[in-house]
Amino acid sequence: MTVQGVYEAFKIDRVIYGKPAAAALAGEAERLGANRVFLIVSRTLDRETPWVNDMRSALGARYAGSYDGMPSHTPRDAVLTATEAARAVNADLVVTFGGGSNTDAGKMVRLALRHDIRGTQDFDRFVLRVQADGTRKVVIYDGPDVPQVAIPTTLSGGDFNQSAGATDTRTMLKEIYRNPLLAPTTVILDPAMTVRTPEWLWLSSGIRALDHAVETVCAPKADVRSYMEAIPAIRLLASALPRTKADPTDLAARMDAQLAVWLSMEHNRFGVSMGASHGIGHVLGGTCNVPHGYTSCVMLPTVLRWNESANAERQAMVADAFGQAGRPAWQVVHEFIAGLGMPRSLAAVGVLPDRFEIVAKAALLDHYLHTNPRPVHGIDDIMEILRMAA
Repeated sequence: MTVQGVYEAFKIDRVIYGKPAAAALAGEAERLGANRVFLIVSRTLDRETPWVNDMRSALGARYAGSYDGMPSHTPRDAVLTATEAARAVNADLVVTFGGGSNTDAGKMVRLALRHDIRGTQDFDRFVLRVQADGTRKVVIYDGPDVPQVAIPTTLSGGDFNQSAGATDTRTMLKEIYRNPLLAPTTVILDPAMTVRTPEWLWLSSGIRALDHAVETVCAPKADVRSYMEAIPAIRLLASALPRTKADPTDLAARMDAQLAVWLSMEHNRFGVSMGASHGIGHVLGGTCNVPHGYTSCVMLPTVLRWNESANAERQAMVADAFGQAGRPAWQVVHEFIAGLGMPRSLAAVGVLPDRFEIVAKAALLDHYLHTNPRPVHGIDDIMEILRMAA
């Protein structure tokens, strides 16, 4: 039987890499015919570097306003505050500059503008829901009509997909929103814009990218086409992350890491679902306020170990991509994360056993727990994984 699949082309027009961000942004604003450009930016980068002002200057009369200070995990109320600011200037292009929370905020603001969302409860009807059997309930709605240019400063990878994550502060659950038009129109990768990213955030978000690539290789539906993207991503990250730790000014290594993120996110276009590392990680982020990079540092080796009996052949491909053929993949990944100085246990990120049952119950509502290579049969299995990561 021949291989079957569907490759989904997202609505990303361009990825511009290695060029100065401000000039590239000005060129994209002109290309898109935008005259009221609204920036969602990192507060630290706005106050402590000239880069945001460089963007404002490059945009000139096209610049309309900005919002800074988006909290981690993109809470709905902060999204509404940013939306009000964008609505006030009649924004026709949203630009995000910073980490994954800013990228998601740009997607959510564009959704709120499109549907005139003015209350936190108004987001409810757009949330992608997971049924008891793990299937997703598809929500059909018109996508944003305001484009987005994303300029990431971390390696989390949300710039390359059509989903957004935002936290409902009523339940403290981070929820997923999905629409083809949520993907940014343009992604600008400028390694010079990442040198002020704190080392812990840069390296841990790099492990997040590694998590994308590793769970792609290990996914039951992965095939040779998805391997062609994911395995080079693993190789690039295995080389680039230690180089950037050794020399934070190494822009070539930073560019390699950014390109690896791009490769690692191709699983979305192949319809390859992630596994329990992502599924549990979503809950640890929204419910326990653990940075998503850290969730991958803790959960990826543990989930690999738990899954080993179900996909040893795939995991061997992961170890080989690290240049350590024949070794257990979970040990290779664990040691790699340790070498970067990242946390490797739930206790190290502040999640103690008294939270495990809450996390396990919430994780059952995440689609990726139901697409894990080794079937997760219920809360007891998730509790076993959490205890292994304790």
